[in-house]
Amino acid sequence: MSTSFSCRPRCAACCIAPSISSAIPGMPNGKPAGVPCIQLDEHLACKIFGRPDRPAVCAGLQPSFDMCGENREQAMFFLTQLELATAPAFSQGNIV
Repeated sequence: MSTSFSCRPRCAACCIAPSISSAIPGMPNGKPAGVPCIQLDEHLACKIFGRPDRPAVCAGLQPSFDMCGENREQAMFFLTQLELATAPAFSQGNIV
């Protein structure tokens, strides 16, 4: 059984759901959760994929069935829940 998993075309859940605190070209302060990255093109593909100015957090995020699920909606739900669970206010019990 193969363990490889590829990004789903036109998904971009990992470029929308999570917050990114490091600078992104065109977004020097990173991006908030739920906001599409400015580097997504009209096909929801990353315009800076493989480039050295792509944030390390993006390069380190690898697609997997656990994260991506069976469709874009499942991926958005999983990543949104992960974002909420790891947000400082939530993890300290201070839901805002």
